[in-house]
This record gives sequence, C-alpha cells and structure tokens, in this order.
Amino acid sequence: MKKSLVALSLVAFVSLSHAADSACMQAAKDKKLAGAAQKSFVKKCESEAKAKCEMQASDKKLAGAARTSSVKKCVRETAPAS
Repeated sequence: MKKSLVALSLVAFVSLSHAADSACMQAAKDKKLAGAAQKSFVKKCESEAKAKCEMQASDKKLAGAARTSSVKKCVRETAPAS
C-alpha cells in the first residue's frame, strides 16, 4: 500500500512538471533564453505555477483525485510569470 502511494505521488508530480513545461518552456523561448538562464526561468515558472494552483485547490477544500485533477488543469492553463 505504501509503495503504491509513493508511486502515485511520483506519477502525479511528473505529470504536473510536464504539464507546466510546455507553457514555461514556450515563455523562455519567447524571451530568447538559452542554457542556464532558460533552465532557471523554467524551473522558477513551474514552481510558481504549482504553488499557485496548490493554494487554489486548498482554498476550494479539494482532496484526493479532485485535487490532483484540479491542480494539473490549473498548472496547464496558468500563464508563466513575466
């Protein structure tokens, strides 16, 4: 049971990271960033999007699959930081 929970958490985290990756990576490309600057920008963008979406899910008092789904959708739709 514990292994399943850990595996599920890992899958959810990887899914969220990849969901944010396209919007954040596109923003980095639009800013013509490359190398370390691009990597830093994308990491910060993904982190901010996930934190914002987690807060919104908490405000809505979501839990379980509903929370995971809501956060995933929010991260995908969240515009990257300027």
